[in-house]
Amino acid sequence: MNFHFAHLSIPIRWMILLLLSALLSVALYLGHFPAAILLGCMFAAILMATRGAALRIPKWCFALAQGVLGCLMAQSLQPQALNNVGKSWPIILGVTLSVFFASIIVGWVFMRRGIFPGSTAVWGLAPGASAAMVVMAEAYGADVRLVAFMQYLRVASVTVIAAAIAHFCTSVSLMQTAIAPHWLALDSSNLLMTLGLVLGLSPLAYKLGIPGGAMILPLILGATLQYFGLMVIELPLLLLTVAYAVVGWSIGLRFDAQILRHAWHALPQVLMAIGSLILLSGVIAIGLWQLSDYDLFTAYLASSPGGADSVAVIAATTAVDAGFVMSVQIFRFLFILAFGPIVSKYVATKLG
Repeated sequence: MNFHFAHLSIPIRWMILLLLSALLSVALYLGHFPAAILLGCMFAAILMATRGAALRIPKWCFALAQGVLGCLMAQSLQPQALNNVGKSWPIILGVTLSVFFASIIVGWVFMRRGIFPGSTAVWGLAPGASAAMVVMAEAYGADVRLVAFMQYLRVASVTVIAAAIAHFCTSVSLMQTAIAPHWLALDSSNLLMTLGLVLGLSPLAYKLGIPGGAMILPLILGATLQYFGLMVIELPLLLLTVAYAVVGWSIGLRFDAQILRHAWHALPQVLMAIGSLILLSGVIAIGLWQLSDYDLFTAYLASSPGGADSVAVIAATTAVDAGFVMSVQIFRFLFILAFGPIVSKYVATKLG
């Protein structure tokens, strides 16, 4: 197919993206896939981006969507869940370190074997804080285009695989009970407080350039206020749908034709590296399942090396222990944000 969207006007491209996203999302929803909206929008964006659509989600808009997902994560961290997580901190730390060092080992092996140029594999496989890793990779001489491609393809691959596993391993009745039943707000005052949290903190974090802050700040403050009974987080499906769509488009629209052309010759190696990391994470999940009381899919989502935002959407639409999943993902995100660049730099420069 040689059709390109470049000759169409920008409004027409957005209309086509909206229509295609809606069609794919409905198809996935009817197939009982979790995170159907996020997946449908992501697939539609990838299809159009690789055909010259050249659309972009404004960064402030993506920051607001991340803020909504931060509140979604905070909503999962109910007081009872936080109390249980406090008792499970050795497990959370163990899973975090296991997934992190699995990514470092895979990246180091691919770097030592010369499969990727320089330290590209180390930066490209770091599980989390994608934007920070891309910036650091450029500062330390890695092929930043290939690093960006690996990071975003990893997030997309993990999202699709996790959704597929949930589709085939989770019963429809359980999935439906995990979805909020209302499209509009049940309590307008709670909704206003939630929106105030997002609108007040996410743009601030974006302006200050805090890595991951657009999601983390509403998450931390929302979870704290909720824990002490000072706030009830209200997230109607209409608001979540918009946030899911923005996140899906933001991931998909990064796969433009230029990046794909540059990475095409390395695609088998990229897929091999990502597959190796996902496989190791699966082994870690099996170990967590055997050593704890958590079910296998909860263990898999907790150890999944994908983006915390996309994992949050899947956890919210399936019957898993969302509090534990979000606690592990959040802790790993903060850990990698703090130590990822330091360790990746050491492996890339000292052990290369």
